[in-house]
Amino acid sequence: MPEADTDDPAINPWQQSRFARPRAAIDPDRTLGWIRRVWPIVRSHRRVFQWSLLAGLIATAGSVAVPITIGRGIDAIDSGNPVGGYVAALFAFATIRFALGYVFRFGLFRAAHNIESDLRNLIFERLTELSFSYWDRTQSGQVISRANTDVRSIQLLFAFGPMIAMQFVLLTWAVTAMVIIDLPLTLVSVIPLPFVYVVGRRLRNQLFPLSWVVQARQADVATIVDENIQGARVVKAFNQESNQVQHLAGAARRLRWAGTALADARARNAPIMEALPRLGLALVLLFGGIRAIDGSIQIGELVTFSTFVLMLATPFRLVGFILIQWQRAGAAAVRVFEILDERPEIVDPPDPLMITEPEGRITFEDVRFAYPTGDGTPVLDGLSLEIRPGETVAIVGRTGSGKSTIARLLTRFYDIDSGRVCLDGIDVSAIALSDLRREVTIAADDPFLFATTIHDNVEFARPGSPELAVDSALADAAARDFVADLPHGSRTEIGERGLTLSGGQRQRLALARTLLADPAVLILDDATSAVDVAVEQRIHDALTARRSNRTTILIAHRLSTIALADRVILIEGGRVAATGTHAELLAGEPRYAAILSDADNGGNGSGEAL
Repeated sequence: MPEADTDDPAINPWQQSRFARPRAAIDPDRTLGWIRRVWPIVRSHRRVFQWSLLAGLIATAGSVAVPITIGRGIDAIDSGNPVGGYVAALFAFATIRFALGYVFRFGLFRAAHNIESDLRNLIFERLTELSFSYWDRTQSGQVISRANTDVRSIQLLFAFGPMIAMQFVLLTWAVTAMVIIDLPLTLVSVIPLPFVYVVGRRLRNQLFPLSWVVQARQADVATIVDENIQGARVVKAFNQESNQVQHLAGAARRLRWAGTALADARARNAPIMEALPRLGLALVLLFGGIRAIDGSIQIGELVTFSTFVLMLATPFRLVGFILIQWQRAGAAAVRVFEILDERPEIVDPPDPLMITEPEGRITFEDVRFAYPTGDGTPVLDGLSLEIRPGETVAIVGRTGSGKSTIARLLTRFYDIDSGRVCLDGIDVSAIALSDLRREVTIAADDPFLFATTIHDNVEFARPGSPELAVDSALADAAARDFVADLPHGSRTEIGERGLTLSGGQRQRLALARTLLADPAVLILDDATSAVDVAVEQRIHDALTARRSNRTTILIAHRLSTIALADRVILIEGGRVAATGTHAELLAGEPRYAAILSDADNGGNGSGEAL
């Protein structure tokens, strides 16, 4: 079956990921070395490696034959014999070396890039599976560094490692040929090799910890850069550019120290490793020259021998590079495995229950919950409530009372510590995550928009939706008018995070995306806080007309939003403090009136964390 062309503009970008699924995963056994753990991915590309290595072996054999041919040609000249056959053989070896060398290098780099792609896709796939608690404790810059710089280090090892390994095959064959030609001279030429091994071992022991530190500090720099790019407006708003530059400079200095220490270790040892084989060449010329003068060895054999000794220098010249790359790849693999070994805390149940015709009944039964990354203080402490199918309910409370937490537990972004959260009488932990989040959807006050067109952002909820459905969702979110005024309508690119739009426009586009999903339960978490009251009323009327039996939860602090609800639930101290209509609570519940008064005075901001 031919591979799909993922550059085809007809393919929705959100659907392309299925073409890039890796053919293998890393070995889950954490006791294995990093090479053995990544080996299943390497093995999945074994055909390319096999053909490349076969071509490399044949090309290497041709390289070994060249000095022998040259030596015999020189001896033929010395004896007055014709050398045409030797010249033709050298042309043939050069042609073979060129053709097979191309196959060898191209195949290796192709396989290495395939491994890099598989690892990066595995990381991304795992990141999409991880729970919210992982992102609560993880910096995005660290993740970006591991998915890019660290994966690239592994790729470089698999690209250049086999090439350097082939140099050691060349060394083995060359030494074998040297032994056949003259054993005593071979022994003289290999005298420096044990010292090369000793120096290489010392270099390896120094490189691993330094490589790990370099990788970690590169991630620190990436984190600072990422945060300053994402928060550029905040940095400028508070005039903190110089402080952030100093912050980055400090991280860069720490990276420079680690990089310099790594370079120092290489500079101290690599020249010794390169010079020792040349000492062997000097010994060969000394003792070989003496033997050539007294006639115990032919000139052609001495030339062959000298050429082989020069070949021996190349692998040892690359030893320093491969040791550094090996240690760097090993340190990078450990950091990559930290992501791939992470397991999501929120997973599908073994035998999920189906909701065939969702009604939208919501119940919380004595729910207790504290955030995993918090100090252990419960946000919800014995919360019990019920929302009837088709009801529009406003949840009101002070900052930190747990309003948004109710939404996150209902969609199972987090699992509760005790109690039950149910949808239509079924515990949400017994429902497949995809089914639950298809029927219960949140529109937040600070929506995330992708750096693509308005149409693609709305269609993200249901890839492949007809143009009419997208347009209808924009209309119901009171967004069609301002979208029509843009240069290219719904095909207008909105930039990173949609920051070319106003806050109210971003909220309406996010709401249109949610409406296109058409959930049975819609949660608006201050989702219209940046929209004026008249537009908010239009949106509410459209929501009612679009699906009259939808259960809607309004997490709000604004009176105009609360007034749209059939019923209001007051949350205090992680529990339901009171429930009733807006008028009933305003008349009989002083705490409710106090919260509304604080909201009117700006005391309860919409950027609630809990």
